[in-house]
Amino acid sequence: MKTTGLQSVVSTFREIKSRAESQWQELCNSGKPVVMVGAATCGRAAGALGVIRAIKDEVKKHKLDCPVVEVGCMGHCYAEPIVIISKPGYPPICYGHVNKVIAERLIREFILGDDPCLEFVLGALEANELVPSLSDFPRARFEKKIILKNCGHIDPEQIEHYLANGGYTALVKALQMPPEVIINEVGRSGLRGRGGAGFPTGQKWEICRNAPGRPKYVICNGDEGDPGAFMDRAILESDPHSVIEGMIIAGYAIGARYGYIYVRAEYPLAVHRVRIALRQARKLNLLGKNILGSDFSFDIRLFQGSGAFVCGEETALIASLEGEPGIPHHRPPYPATDGLYGKPTLINNVKTLAYIRHIIDNGAEWFASTGTEESKGTAVFALAGKIVNTGLVEVPMGTTLRQVIFDVGSGMQNGKRFKAVQIGGPSGGCLPESALDLPIDFDSLTDAGAMMGSGGMIVLDEDDCMVEIARYFLEFTQRESCGQCTFCRLGTKQMLEVLDEITKGQGRIEDIDMLSRLAEDIKAGSLCGLGKTAPNPVLSTLRHFRDEYEAHIKEGRCPALMCRDLIAYYIIPEKCERSCDACVGSCTTEAISANKKRIKVIDQEKCVKCGTCLSACPPQYNAVVRLSPPSEVPASK
Repeated sequence: MKTTGLQSVVSTFREIKSRAESQWQELCNSGKPVVMVGAATCGRAAGALGVIRAIKDEVKKHKLDCPVVEVGCMGHCYAEPIVIISKPGYPPICYGHVNKVIAERLIREFILGDDPCLEFVLGALEANELVPSLSDFPRARFEKKIILKNCGHIDPEQIEHYLANGGYTALVKALQMPPEVIINEVGRSGLRGRGGAGFPTGQKWEICRNAPGRPKYVICNGDEGDPGAFMDRAILESDPHSVIEGMIIAGYAIGARYGYIYVRAEYPLAVHRVRIALRQARKLNLLGKNILGSDFSFDIRLFQGSGAFVCGEETALIASLEGEPGIPHHRPPYPATDGLYGKPTLINNVKTLAYIRHIIDNGAEWFASTGTEESKGTAVFALAGKIVNTGLVEVPMGTTLRQVIFDVGSGMQNGKRFKAVQIGGPSGGCLPESALDLPIDFDSLTDAGAMMGSGGMIVLDEDDCMVEIARYFLEFTQRESCGQCTFCRLGTKQMLEVLDEITKGQGRIEDIDMLSRLAEDIKAGSLCGLGKTAPNPVLSTLRHFRDEYEAHIKEGRCPALMCRDLIAYYIIPEKCERSCDACVGSCTTEAISANKKRIKVIDQEKCVKCGTCLSACPPQYNAVVRLSPPSEVPASK
C-alpha cells in the first residue's frame, strides 16, 4: 500500500474514532445518571426486558434525563438480570437479581434520591469505600479478561461504543503492515484455535495464504451446539465487532475479499446483533470496498445454519454453506487449500478471531506472556451445572480446575459434594475429584481423557449418576451424527443400547469391556471429529467411575439414585404427619393416597418416579425416601 494511501487510512479513521469518542464521553461524563441493563440471552431469559421496560417507564414518569442502555453479558449469569447505575458522586454500582419492583425502587430511591439500595448490590465496578468492588470477589484473582473485556460494558448495537474502547485500531495498524508480518505475529503469539482442535492459528493462516487459487475466503465458525456451552453466543451478542475486526484482519493477511459468519438460527439475538454490526461497519467504510480509502476490499455475509451439531466440523460447515447437506468430507485436502467452492478457505472459531485485534494491538509477546508453554493466552469457559455461580469466565491457560470451580464458580450448590466435571462438550470427558488440580490447557486435558473443546464446563455433584451422564451425552452425539460412517452411525447406536440396558439394571458385566472395544473402534474408524470423540464421555467414566457401572450391573443399584428404573419412592409411616397432604397434592399421577389413619402410601404401579413428592415433603418431617435398589422397602419401627 502506498504511503499516501496509508496516510488517508489513518486520517479517515482518526475522524471516525474522534466522533465515536465524543459520543462515548457524552454518555459517560455528561453529569447525567446512566443505567445499563444486561440484555444478552442470559439476561433476557431471567426477565431483563421487563426490567428495561420498568426502568424506562419510571424514567419517563419522573421526566428524568437518564439514558437507559442495553449491554451484553458481564459473565455473572447467576445474578441476572443485572443493572449497572452510574451516578455522579458514586462509583458505577452493579445490582443483581433485579426484578421490576426493584428496578422501580432503584430509580426512585437512588436516581431521584441518594439511597444506593445496598441490599440489592452485587458489587461496584470501581474500588471504593461505599460498596464492595467486583474486583474484590475471589474470582477476580483468577480472571484475566481479554476477549470478554467489553462484554457487558458497551452497547453491542452501537459501533461508536466499540470504537471508543479501542475498536478497529488493530485493523488500521494491520493495514500498515505487510500480510506476512501479520501472520508471523499471530504465529509468534502462540494462539491456537479455540474451536476445540487447538491447531496453531498462525500456521493455518500461512497455509491458506500460500495456497494457490482465487478467490480466497474467511469463515467464522459460530455453530456452537454443545449442551451447556454459550461462549460464542455471548461474544456475538455482546461484542460482535471484535469478531468482525478479526475477520477483516484475517482477510487482509491471507489475501481474501469475502467472508462468512456462520451462526446457528437458534441464536436469534446473536444473528440480530451481528447483522446490525455488519451494517454499521459498512456505513463507516470499515467493511466493503476500499476499506478506509485503502486498496483493500473485504465484505462479510451472515449465514444462518439450521442447528446441526455436525456442522461445527469445518468440512460439514462448508457443505452447508454451499447448500449441500452438512456432511463431513475426507481430509486431506483441508479447507485451507481446498475449501468453499474448492478455493482456499480459512475457518476460525468466534473466540479465535476475537483474539486477533488484541494480538495486533499489543504484540505477540504480550499475548504469549499469558498461559503455559504450549497453550498461550486465556481460556473462556461457560460454567454450568451444579455450581453456585454459573456464567462466563476467562482465565489464563494453566489455571486449575479447582480454581475455576471453587474460586471463580464459588463451589457446589446446596453444600453437595463435588463428583465430576464434564469438560469439552458432549465429545469431552468427565474428570473426577482427583483431577481438580489439573492445569487447564490443551495437552493436560487430553492426557487426562478429556479435551478443551470449545469451552463448555458442566459441574456434577453427588446426585449425578455417571453412567446416565455418559448415556445422555452419547445419546446427543448419536442423534447428531450425519450417518455417513458405519462406525459412527451403528457403533454409537450399539453403545447407546448397551448403556440403556445398564441404566435399567439389565446389563451384563461383559458389557463393560464391550463398551471399551466399541469406543476404540469408533474412534479409529470414524471420518470426522464428531465420531472420533463421541465415545469420550463413556471412556472417561469407565476410567474414573467403573465402580458405578459395576453397581448398576452386579447389584441392580444406582449409587446416585438417579436412574429411574433402579429407584423407588416410599413414605415412612412413623415420619408421616397425618394432617399434612403436601405429597398428595403434588403428585400429578395421583399415585399417593391416604389410608384410614391418614398415613400416606405410594402406589408403585402409578408412580412415574418424578421426585415431586420428595421435594414437596416438608423438611421437618422428611418422610419421603428414595431407594435403590427399589425392592429395599424401609422397615417400620
